[in-house]
Amino acid sequence: MRTRLYSLEELADIPGTTVFTAGRSREAYHLHKFCMSLMEEPNRQAFKADERAYLDRYKMNEDQKQAVIDRDFNRLIDLGGNIYFLVKLSNTDGWSVQKAVGTMTGMTADEYAAMMRAGGRSPDGNRSIRENNR
Repeated sequence: MRTRLYSLEELADIPGTTVFTAGRSREAYHLHKFCMSLMEEPNRQAFKADERAYLDRYKMNEDQKQAVIDRDFNRLIDLGGNIYFLVKLSNTDGWSVQKAVGTMTGMTADEYAAMMRAGGRSPDGNRSIRENNR
């Protein structure tokens, strides 16, 4: 029998972090298939020509499709997306990973880069949701 180092409940207690689980993977299967399709130039061109029509080729739910159209990466992660797949979408738009991740923090790409060069976010207050709510 396999044991986990941490319970799923403990992993859900990390502020600002969504742990990618098997369940989340299943939830976003079609979203990820869409993202992987963007690795081929003809697919990127078809997507850029008519995003909605291209998205309708995939069995994503409407929330996922709207989040793609909005380029709302935080919402896509909430809906099961994994950044390693989602980066295919940002690359299709010509965005650097730095710019895409910056949008997830509410920062510009340059602000995000400066924060990371300075050592990233402080761990103070970012270790436990439960502890912050006491």
